[in-house]
Amino acid sequence: MPRIAYVNGRYVPHTEARVHIEDRGYQFADGVYEVCEVRHGLIVDLTRHLDRLDRSLSELRIATPMSRRALTGVIREVVRRNHVRNGLFYLQVTRGVARRDHVFPSASVKPALVVTAKSTDPKGIAAKNEKGIKAITVRDNRWDRVDIKSVGLLPNALARQQAKEEGAQEAIFIDADGMVTEGAATNVWIIDRDGFLVTRPADHGILKGITRTTLMDVAEKLGVEIRERRFSREEMLAAREVFITAATSICFPVVEIDGQVIGNGHPGETAERIRGHFFEIAEKIAI
Repeated sequence: MPRIAYVNGRYVPHTEARVHIEDRGYQFADGVYEVCEVRHGLIVDLTRHLDRLDRSLSELRIATPMSRRALTGVIREVVRRNHVRNGLFYLQVTRGVARRDHVFPSASVKPALVVTAKSTDPKGIAAKNEKGIKAITVRDNRWDRVDIKSVGLLPNALARQQAKEEGAQEAIFIDADGMVTEGAATNVWIIDRDGFLVTRPADHGILKGITRTTLMDVAEKLGVEIRERRFSREEMLAAREVFITAATSICFPVVEIDGQVIGNGHPGETAERIRGHFFEIAEKIAI
C-alpha cells in the first residue's frame, strides 16, 4: 500500500510530496523536527515530544504551525493512513518559504509543516538488543546549540557514516575535554564501577532526549540510582555497561567501542531491566 504524507495542509502520496525550492529548511536548515515511536498501535510519549517541539520552535523564533490539538489530529491521521502499528512518525517544521536571504522573512510567511510515518521491523530491533551493537568515538564538531532539535544534522550524518564504514552502528561524540557528549542520534549511558547509572546532564552539550527523560522515570521505579555528571571516554570504556537511548530503539546495549570490548562483551542486565519496564511507564496515546 502506498505511503501518505502530510505537506502544508494536504495529504498526498509519499512519492508526490513536494516542498518549495526556497523553503528555508532546504536552504538554511532553518527548521526543527521530532521523531516519535508507534508501538502496538499506540503513540509513545507524544506529550513530551510536542513539549520539546514547542521549545525548539521558541528557541529559533519560529511560529507554531497550528494548535496542539490540530497537530495531534494530523499526526494520528498520518499514522492511520499509513497503517503503522509498529514504527514511527517524523514531523518537521521550517520557517517557511521566502526569497533567499539570511535574515528572517516577514511575519506573514507561514511555517511549513511535513509529517510522515513508516513501519519498522520489531525483529531487527530485538536482534540488536539480544546481541548488542558496536560504536566508535569521534570528535564533537557540532554547533553549540545541540539542545535544539534542529534539522541541521550534517555532522551527525558524517559521524554515522564513519561508524558504518568501520563496521559499527553508532558514533559517540567526544568533546574538547575528552568527555562523552552523546551519540550521533542517541543519548549515552554507562553503569560506572560503583554501580551507578550515569549520563551527562542535559543543560548543555546534549539534546534532552524524550526517551532519556522517561528512562529516568523507569530507573526511579526500579530503584536504580542515577548520577547526572560528565564522564570521559576512558571511563566509558572501563564501564560495567554502556547503552544508548533513542525514541525508535529505546535502549540498545553497546558491547564494543573503538574495538574494545565493554564489560563481558554481552548486553548488560541494567539495560535489559529498563527496556523490559519502559512501556509500563511511558505515555501511550491511541491512534
